[in-house]
Amino acid sequence: MTTGSAKPLSFEEGWPILQEEAINKLIHLVEGHSSNHFTSQEYMRIYTTVYNMCDKNNRAGPEALKLYSQYKKTMEDYVSSKVLPSIQGKEDEMLLHELVKRWNNHKTMTRWLLRFFYYLERYLIPKMRLPSLQETAYLAFYELVYGEMNDRVRDTVISLIDREREGEQIDQALAKNVLDIYVEMDEDSMKCYAKDFEESMLKDTSIFYSTKASDWIASKSYEDYMLKVVEYELLTVHASKLEEKKQINVAAA
Repeated sequence: MTTGSAKPLSFEEGWPILQEEAINKLIHLVEGHSSNHFTSQEYMRIYTTVYNMCDKNNRAGPEALKLYSQYKKTMEDYVSSKVLPSIQGKEDEMLLHELVKRWNNHKTMTRWLLRFFYYLERYLIPKMRLPSLQETAYLAFYELVYGEMNDRVRDTVISLIDREREGEQIDQALAKNVLDIYVEMDEDSMKCYAKDFEESMLKDTSIFYSTKASDWIASKSYEDYMLKVVEYELLTVHASKLEEKKQINVAAA
């Protein structure tokens, strides 16, 4: 890939270009305020600006570190100013719908910034031994959104699952999309999913089946009751495997 002009740029010279031409435009796009996508010429100008701000000897110099730090701050500021306020006022399923929408927007923003900051990501971040740009973006969402909203989100999803167990039709796709967020935030170890959701769900499941057992014995046929027993046993085995996996991860660490 050609990079055009190789004129070195300081952070103070280059960042205003990135702020105006890349970040502000991208935020307008993901927020739905504009439909003007980036042209190939705009992309190359942004990429070249990042390239010229980084050390030309392919070393992680001070300008690269400033650029990384400002990228991290940009993601945190976006989540704090745009994402969190839009979620805080929502309840129940509206909360889940808004969360899914915001997470998808966040992933879109992250993908674009990874393209713009590719040189920094590919050549310099490994030398600085810092988290990748995607990890940094996802961590900003996790810490700032789930640090405040996780209990409400988890309880709302579990409430949906309880309603389905009672025979009510629910929006299964919505519940799955929310659970996908937990998994996507940490695809390698699934720590977010295990710690923040699955343990609570399995505890709720145990309480649900314990409460319902006497009613099933009295009201259901033998075949129906045994199906419920098998269902609960499968969930118990799953919980056991989850705990075993956690112990293995702890030992490996």
